[in-house]
Amino acid sequence: MAIYHLEAKVVSRGAGRSAVAAAAYLSCSRMLNEYDGVQHDYTRKQGLAWQQVFLPVTAPAEWQDRERLWNAVEENEKTKDSRLAREFVVALPIELSKAQWERLLSDFVSDTFVSDGMCADVAIHDPYPPGHNPHAHILLTVRPLDEKGKWQYKTEKEYLCVKDGEERGFTAAEFKQAQADGWEKQYRYKVGKKKVYMTPSAAQAQGYERVSKYPKSTKYGRQNPITERWNSDEQLVLWRAAWADVANRHLERSGHEERIDHRSHAERGLLEQPTVHEGVVARAMEKKGIISDRCELNRQIKADNALLRELRGQVKKLAQAVKNTLPALAEAMENLRKNLLLFCYQLGYLRKGKERLNTSLNTLRPALTQYNQLAKDIRDKTKERRSLISEKKALSAVHVFRHRELAAKIAALTEDLEELRSEKNLLLASLAYTEDDAADKFPKDIAAMEQSLKRLEEQEQKYSAELDAALTEYAGLREQAQGFDLVQLYESRQAIRSGKEQEAESRAQAVYGEKFSPILMFDSQKAVSRMLHEDIERQAVRRMVRQAQKGQQTFQKKRGEQER
Repeated sequence: MAIYHLEAKVVSRGAGRSAVAAAAYLSCSRMLNEYDGVQHDYTRKQGLAWQQVFLPVTAPAEWQDRERLWNAVEENEKTKDSRLAREFVVALPIELSKAQWERLLSDFVSDTFVSDGMCADVAIHDPYPPGHNPHAHILLTVRPLDEKGKWQYKTEKEYLCVKDGEERGFTAAEFKQAQADGWEKQYRYKVGKKKVYMTPSAAQAQGYERVSKYPKSTKYGRQNPITERWNSDEQLVLWRAAWADVANRHLERSGHEERIDHRSHAERGLLEQPTVHEGVVARAMEKKGIISDRCELNRQIKADNALLRELRGQVKKLAQAVKNTLPALAEAMENLRKNLLLFCYQLGYLRKGKERLNTSLNTLRPALTQYNQLAKDIRDKTKERRSLISEKKALSAVHVFRHRELAAKIAALTEDLEELRSEKNLLLASLAYTEDDAADKFPKDIAAMEQSLKRLEEQEQKYSAELDAALTEYAGLREQAQGFDLVQLYESRQAIRSGKEQEAESRAQAVYGEKFSPILMFDSQKAVSRMLHEDIERQAVRRMVRQAQKGQQTFQKKRGEQER
């Protein structure tokens, strides 16, 4: 089914990236970056389905050649940490054909970016096997163009000028008029031992010496209004919404009912938990038969969401389905009780998962602290030992006593290091880590567990809310039951209860497969029984039965006496 995915990135030299390299990757081609002389070759990459360059009307026509376009971008950016391009990666609806993808992207890019003055380089990737992960890369310029097709500035120098004690910023073009109005730039002057910004007229009057030729200015300058808008969070939200709108329009036009939504689950009022990004590493592990924590968490979330959707729908329908008959009421109450069993089972399952994670974290966190301390001690003692060895080598043979003293210290340090390394290796072995991956994997595993724990806690809160709603519905059914014979209602419910409990167990088995726990289901039955006060209800029914039997016996006794 169609899914919403739009990932926004910035191609920056500061992050070691290149606009030419990004363009070569998306077009699966070979391109030379004239800025640094590096040849980027992605001709062996598979899965390119379509590519095209889109230009605004003011852009030079030769930029239809993407190599010339992105080399022009690289040439114009001078600093080592320049932002070169903006990149979007969007998931394409699998319901549409390749030709429909092309029209969808053409509409989106032309209406959203090119019409706003950006140059866009677009490609569709449909990696093998085709149709399982179709997506598009959209590479965009970050500088606007003027009417002559020349790059505009991103930021402009803004000088902080003073007039009558007021400070205000002016660009170079604005300063010409401001200077005529009496505004002055500020420079640094030496005032005693300090260096102070002041205007030349004020400094000359007091005879201060200027120590810098650069006037005072704002830290980042004044941003181009167009680039400021492009870089804003508000604009990103609009772009995200635009992708959903265009994609939904093309889905509707093609006769498909599927729709995508750029809003988060919380904004849409959904209780379902969103899945986490798995990534290529996790999926590669799964293909090799290794269970990835991220993939396992997603399987858990998907199972939870499926069950939650089903139960929520049933709870809403039960109150409406009750008719003024005792069998219908008994059926509705037992169906709702079945849902309560599933809610309790799921909450118990989530809490077991939280308990396991907390146990692991309670082991790993102190172990990480111990590992870091051991690693620090080993580094410190190794450094000290090397220093002593160097000192010993530099001593002449006549310093016999110093030689012996250093040798003794070196031997002691060697023994200490062996003990520390042995302790560290034992610690790693107890946690199934190796020396090579411990430093990197230790904190990553803890971070992943903490993230999983947070997800489970969010799921627990949502299931608890659904459980409370179901209990409220049950209380409403119980009120309706006051108009019926409670003993007959109880007996009708008992007659179908075992079947409903079996349905709940079968549903949980279908969702959790091999992870289904009969013990947890038994505990859920006891929890539901406590919530619904079924022991009290059972005793009350028994009292009513005894009273009815006693009344019947009394009636029969009196009737017998009358007959005699």
